[in-house]
Amino acid sequence: MILAVPQPELVDQYCHGVLRTELGLGTFETQLGRTGGPPAPGTTFFDTQTGFAVRRWCPPLLGLEAHCAPARYLARRRELGVLETVRRLLRGSGVSTYLVDTGLPGDLTGPGELAAAGAADAHEIVRLELLAEQVADTSGTVDAFLANLAEAVHTAAASAVAFISVTAVRQCLDPDPPGPGEVRGAAGRWLTRRRIQEPLEDPVLLRHLLWSAVASGRPLQLRLGMDDATGLAGFAAATNGLGTDLVLLHGYPYHRQAAHLASVFPHVYADVGPALVRTGARAADVLAELLELAPFGKLLYSSGARGLPELHVVGARLFTHALSRVLGAWVADGAWARTDAERVAAMIGAGNARRVYGLSGAGERRV
Repeated sequence: MILAVPQPELVDQYCHGVLRTELGLGTFETQLGRTGGPPAPGTTFFDTQTGFAVRRWCPPLLGLEAHCAPARYLARRRELGVLETVRRLLRGSGVSTYLVDTGLPGDLTGPGELAAAGAADAHEIVRLELLAEQVADTSGTVDAFLANLAEAVHTAAASAVAFISVTAVRQCLDPDPPGPGEVRGAAGRWLTRRRIQEPLEDPVLLRHLLWSAVASGRPLQLRLGMDDATGLAGFAAATNGLGTDLVLLHGYPYHRQAAHLASVFPHVYADVGPALVRTGARAADVLAELLELAPFGKLLYSSGARGLPELHVVGARLFTHALSRVLGAWVADGAWARTDAERVAAMIGAGNARRVYGLSGAGERRV
């Protein structure tokens, strides 16, 4: 059953920019599959839950019928051009605010461009590993690196809405902050290797970065993968009561672990969006599993979209559709009152994110 209430406001609390260039079939499929490579010979990434969702929700925004053939859809994309395609898709997503991770390489739009194209607000999320690498490349000594890194984190915290780390937790089995001597030694070793552009993977420096972000008071987003649940539980316990919220991202198929951690620790929140994009027509079932475990005030919508504006649309539509189906069924059964269903939908769609990230009300743009 679909819950007959207006679509809630949406704050996309984790996403990336979109590509600025025209896309051929190969590039589009690579972005659609998000595997880093093309589909297997004789197959297509359109034959996935995400691919079917793109064909369901995106063609009408470009003046085509739903479920049209991929070739026809891409031809229409080329006919409209990049700017118009992006504008139509982003504005058709219904998102009012984007929180944008600017740490990915490639020709992606920044928060300001995303905001303008989508007629929305936008805020930056700063990736800690990239910030440290940028500081290292302009610091000649260990002392300069550590001082400049502290200043960079402080400066970023003054303007960004949150920090994110994509590797730190899985590298840091020890959840406690490292000592000054450990940090200096690790910094010296990594700065030597950084001359050949080695990325930051040192567990001591990553722990130092995490705790620097915690000290800033800004929310800290963390990726949840197959081997991360134990490390996250330890880090959540160590940071409990310090005033910094942790938001767990990209949990699928470990979304139940993320929801469980959100239920255990008062400062831990779980992201719901990308799990729904991956599961497509099964999104309502996955969302129901999250709602089984986590308090409703601890779940936040996001699309996790990157590269393709279609993924912003799919994330928003699958979320609102799944939420309507799940909550509508509970209202129909008499388990929930309609007013409570509407209130919870508004919380997960935007209210929780506005509280966690300290965002102003809709209609005030910050880029």
